[in-house]
Amino acid sequence: MSYRTQSPFSFTEKELFDLALAWVTLSVAFALLLSPIHLGMASVGSFLTMIALSFVTVGVGFLAHELAHKVVAIHFGQVAEFRADYQMLFLAIMSALIGFLFAAPGAVYHRGRLTYRQNGLIALAGPLTNHALAALFFPLFFLPGILGQVGQMGVWINLFLAAFNMVPFGPLDGRSVLEWNKAVFAAVFVPSVVLAGYVILFVGI
Repeated sequence: MSYRTQSPFSFTEKELFDLALAWVTLSVAFALLLSPIHLGMASVGSFLTMIALSFVTVGVGFLAHELAHKVVAIHFGQVAEFRADYQMLFLAIMSALIGFLFAAPGAVYHRGRLTYRQNGLIALAGPLTNHALAALFFPLFFLPGILGQVGQMGVWINLFLAAFNMVPFGPLDGRSVLEWNKAVFAAVFVPSVVLAGYVILFVGI
């Protein structure tokens, strides 16, 4: 049964600004992490290429993740909008500069009455969307040149986003899923961590 009252594809100017700012900031942060020009370990050309790759892979993964939250929240009758966390965006850049990345750029905030199940499903929509995107990027993984880079980075980024967001801590999605259903949490969290760990340790980027 659908409770939809708000279009999932309607956006305020503030929401569009926050989505764009988070997209750009995350893309630059990932580029700094993977092509550290500030440490003299990358040329300007390779850094700009990494920013472009990040826009396609990080950008698509981030936007789809947040839009999935919004679509499911609106399905359950919520008023839902994305809001960037400017302090966390600053932290993303600063952490990337010193060799790691804490990526929590903001969240879809919604208001209305929800059950634990509905809240858990809203949270689960984001990581599952990242898994779906990783599967879509996977065929590109085996192609030569820039398409192969897009595929490899698309798989890595989306598996990382899924695993990171399923951590049951603070405002991350995993906490809401765990509060709703421990079995569902385990069924998503364990494969997310295993797949992300395998790609990071044995495949690389």
